[in-house]
Amino acid sequence: MDKHRTAHTFSSWLHTPTHQQWLGQEGRRLLGFARAARLENGFGDLDDYGRLMVGARAQTLNTARLVHCFSLAHIQGIPGFADLIDHGLAALLGPLRDELHGGWFDAPLDEGGNSDKQAYLHAFVALAGSSAVVAGRPGAQALLDEVQAVIVERFWSEAEGALCESFSRDWQHEEHYRGANSNMHGTEAFLALADVTGNAQWLDRALRIIERLIHQHAATNDFQVIEHFSRTWQPLPDYNRDNPADPFRPYGTTPGHGFEWARLLLHLEAALLRERCNAPGWLAKHARELFDSACRHGWQVDGAPGIVYTLDEQRRPVIRQRLHWTHCEAVAAAAALLQHTGEEVFEQWYRRFWEFNETRLMDYEHGSWHHELDELNRPAAIIWEGKPDLYHAYQAVLLPLRPLAPSLASGLAGKGAV
Repeated sequence: MDKHRTAHTFSSWLHTPTHQQWLGQEGRRLLGFARAARLENGFGDLDDYGRLMVGARAQTLNTARLVHCFSLAHIQGIPGFADLIDHGLAALLGPLRDELHGGWFDAPLDEGGNSDKQAYLHAFVALAGSSAVVAGRPGAQALLDEVQAVIVERFWSEAEGALCESFSRDWQHEEHYRGANSNMHGTEAFLALADVTGNAQWLDRALRIIERLIHQHAATNDFQVIEHFSRTWQPLPDYNRDNPADPFRPYGTTPGHGFEWARLLLHLEAALLRERCNAPGWLAKHARELFDSACRHGWQVDGAPGIVYTLDEQRRPVIRQRLHWTHCEAVAAAAALLQHTGEEVFEQWYRRFWEFNETRLMDYEHGSWHHELDELNRPAAIIWEGKPDLYHAYQAVLLPLRPLAPSLASGLAGKGAV
């Protein structure tokens, strides 16, 4: 039980057995769809019908995310995923790994993979390794040991208190860019690493990232997360103005990331308290402010239900697509704030987001969730084609019923909670 929870004076779905069962059923439905992503060298993209896309190739992002998710399923006692975890680990320790220079490609080089080394991908490799270790799978510890070393030696900047973005294959050339997205997923991975390794230094690193990106930058920007920076951490407001719908580095601000950061701040606070470390009082305050800003500027701002993908500097919608991951993060953030505060407003948001997800995004005919809707909430594929992502939706059905610490894999394995 989260020590911050207060007694509700209202009925919460989080405490309703039927809702809990519904979340479990949806999780199993999602898992069944994702099994088809297996390829020889890892896991690839699935189309709208749950088939491998034409020309699909193994990808580090898909492989790491699925190893993480399948590990969570295995930890829960759901049979049928051990072999899939092991297959993904073999790929991450094999063709997706740079045997010469260390680190991971985005896809096998002989299948056209990019040889650059990206912090974003390495964060997911770390998450995969940590979850697979908790699941007790062979090879997981070797993966975890190696990815930790790469992150500390190559990506982590102690002077900046953040992750560097990317390097050339031989690590000799660094991209002159700093990104909030890679550091956000780095924060998520660091929380898991702290739990699995027992090394609280990962929590300190997570806090330093949040101090820079949220306490210093977002707090001065109406708690809209600034996404793009120069190498010296100067905001780049025009970044990708000519490519505004980029799936990883879109122009402007991204309300979905406001929700995601809000949840991570609460997880970090709980993790610090669990370790009897000092937790800054502004963590919970900023989590609420991030959530409020994302709702105010992102939800139904163009007249139709749903959260728009991006906003410009004047908080006007730029890309009005509704992406499934955004609404997954909104659900998880509302649940986290509901747990933390016990306030009914977050119950209302939690239900509102699930109503949208169930009626608009969940595809009962062909499986999984529609990954993208247009501004009229019709299925679309401008930013995301097919249904390659299990990670966001699966976490959305798990996180609401878990305490804020420890992180998912450790918590599901009964490692203790606050």
